[in-house]
Amino acid sequence: MRTKIFVTMLFIMAGATALLAGEKNVKLKVYGNCGMCESRIEKAAKSVDGISEASWDKTTQMLQVTMSDNVDEMTIHKAIAKVGHDTNKVTADDATYSGLPGCCKYDRPAKTHKSDCNTPCKKAKKKECDKS
Repeated sequence: MRTKIFVTMLFIMAGATALLAGEKNVKLKVYGNCGMCESRIEKAAKSVDGISEASWDKTTQMLQVTMSDNVDEMTIHKAIAKVGHDTNKVTADDATYSGLPGCCKYDRPAKTHKSDCNTPCKKAKKKECDKS
């Protein structure tokens, strides 16, 4: 009987330690279309050390990730972009996106152009930052 109580207490303590270890949930916008996208996105997210769970919803295009506190969120964005899916912070390489199956080719968000302020504006013929 004492052994059962000891083992039960051991499991409770291990569970409490895991809760206090510093895990957090994060949601990321990830573009995709179908079940194959879901599998690819979740696998890419789980490939990052410190990710314990990843679940992508194709309706909302949101990825919910459970990760340890020491994981850099940008690492997750880069891992997902590496397999061909844009996130709200990192755009996948055009060649990788083109290699996705047809059903996985989502409508890509419009790219925003940020002007290099060291380059002369052609219209104004003088150095200006393009504010658009």
